[in-house]
Amino acid sequence: MQQIKRLPTKDGQLGWFESVSFQRPMPVQQAKKNENFDIIIVGAGFTGLATAGRLAELRPEARIALIDAMEVGQGASGRNAGFIIDLPHNLDPTEPDVEANTKVRDLNGFAIQRLKRIQEQQGFDVCWHEAGKYLAAHEEKHLSGLTDFVNTLEAIGEPYEILNDDALAERLGTHYYKRAVYTPGNILVNPAALAISVASALPSNVTLLENTAVHEIDLANKVIQTEKARLSADIIVLATNAFTEKFGVSPNRVTPIFTYASLTRPLNDSEMKAFQGISPWGLTSAHPAGTTVRLTSDKRIFIRNTLNYQPALSSTEASLDKAKMKHRQSYLARFPQVPDVPFEYTWGGMICVTMNHEPVFKEHAPNVYVIAAMNGVGVAKGTYLGNYMAEYICGKQSPELDFILEHSAPSWIPPDPLRSVGAHIRLSYEEHMARGEV
Repeated sequence: MQQIKRLPTKDGQLGWFESVSFQRPMPVQQAKKNENFDIIIVGAGFTGLATAGRLAELRPEARIALIDAMEVGQGASGRNAGFIIDLPHNLDPTEPDVEANTKVRDLNGFAIQRLKRIQEQQGFDVCWHEAGKYLAAHEEKHLSGLTDFVNTLEAIGEPYEILNDDALAERLGTHYYKRAVYTPGNILVNPAALAISVASALPSNVTLLENTAVHEIDLANKVIQTEKARLSADIIVLATNAFTEKFGVSPNRVTPIFTYASLTRPLNDSEMKAFQGISPWGLTSAHPAGTTVRLTSDKRIFIRNTLNYQPALSSTEASLDKAKMKHRQSYLARFPQVPDVPFEYTWGGMICVTMNHEPVFKEHAPNVYVIAAMNGVGVAKGTYLGNYMAEYICGKQSPELDFILEHSAPSWIPPDPLRSVGAHIRLSYEEHMARGEV
């Protein structure tokens, strides 16, 4: 049995989860008795949810368990910035790969449509807003990143709009940014609310077991030991993202990068006058280490920045406090007209990355499957990878699955301590280079 020595923790106050506006429709169930299933999926983020949902459709007779150490919406799926990005996001500034970028766009679009159907069927208020997205630069030296993005958009025939200075400020309510590229297909949500909505739509042959951490796992015999129960299955799927290495799978392929976010209390009517006539919006930085910002549909301001490598897979109070201070500086630089709006929540969450931006998507051993490393675009990518992992398990072939398999070979990363040293140096360098974009 492989002992699992690192378990997920809450890492601050989980703002999206705490501000979900509806009552969860299903009770929280924990594994309390020994049970056998046909399939067990470990990890109930967007990847695990999509895998379970599609497997239940393809194998309605199967008993499927979806287990997680936390409640749905408390993990990485509910700690991101709430963007469902429709376009290729991890862009190389060299010549665009038109065929690959087109396929990624189409897969993202498939994921958005699947999530939209579920959201409409369930009817919960997940703050779904077809707002598009701004990719913006504050400093002149980062305008080239916008040009690279425009080149990619033109190569795949995607619409966009370039906004400068005052015209951009009229859209955002801040004069901080010099230029932005606006694309219309991105969706903004409360990601924790969306995850709960997707979980509520799981078919009846899926048993959702939360607060059910895996303490030991025997992949050869497909046995999982939790705190109160021993679970077994014919097939195991690990949708464990940054924790995947702890299961003895895909060593030296993924790196967990911590990033931090703060969410203000709702702005009052007086404060909202600074954003009169402005629709909710979301913005990412032209530099990958820059700040992500949102004006949400429930009148909050969201700030995310600060990157560090945490091999323990959890954050510290000191790291959270430091990040919150940086968030306040970023907030004041952008919104000096409403300086006194406090942050109600600050939290940390992990982005699981690979050196070449390719995910882990494979059969690790007979009837043991692994999906990990969404590289910062987990809502859409996790949804389509989970869907096609279910089809892979069931032997259902398609050009989309072929493309995913062809582009799922993450490159090697040196082990600790070299990985830790390299990650700290790289992240420090990137944040230094980002400067005004933070």
